[in-house]
Amino acid sequence: MEDMRFLLIEDDMEAAKFVASSLAQLGHEVNHYVDGQEGLVAALGGGFDVLLIDRRLPSLDGISIARRLRAADIKTPLIFLTTMDGIDDRVDGLDAGADDYLVKPISMSELRARIDAVMRRYKTDSQPATYILVGDVKIDLVRRIVRREGNDIHLQPQEFKLLEFLARNKGQVATKSMLLEHVWGLTFDPKTNIIESHISRLRSKIDKSGAASFIETVRGAGYMIRAA
Repeated sequence: MEDMRFLLIEDDMEAAKFVASSLAQLGHEVNHYVDGQEGLVAALGGGFDVLLIDRRLPSLDGISIARRLRAADIKTPLIFLTTMDGIDDRVDGLDAGADDYLVKPISMSELRARIDAVMRRYKTDSQPATYILVGDVKIDLVRRIVRREGNDIHLQPQEFKLLEFLARNKGQVATKSMLLEHVWGLTFDPKTNIIESHISRLRSKIDKSGAASFIETVRGAGYMIRAA
């Protein structure tokens, strides 16, 4: 396998450590989440080559994660890692949108083979998305501009990155800590109004006069773009 970036959503810490360390030894990057809801937000944010997801998770189960990702048109290869080994369990997992289903305990040689197989299929079938469409707002990922009602809206790089993250997670609340991590690469709160000021500038450029704001403030939680 060439160097890749994995998202591992797994609350079994022993299994997570084994998978993450094994992949890291092969030169891959692994982002690990224990909580299902937090893992979903990370997956919706994109940037991963393969998703490795347990079925039983806190907050949100693996089947629900898979269905939400596929409903959001996220086509990243997804492999379930689980102790649920019944035929019906496998069928449910594949029907939810998984590309493969691997039963614990995990054999690293088998996991590598499964990853290679789904990546071969993915590279053959996939065509990367060039835009995100939310209602009448089109976010061009190639030209890095936004169009609304036929008008080009030119954004600063961080404004575009913030809007792209919110749009990829449409229908989901993005907290301040999520935005700081995924948009600015910060794992701590700089105690500034950097998010608020960028949201304000985005609204001034994107919102239509007299209409509700495209970016909704969820009091006490964060920000969200509602799915159209």
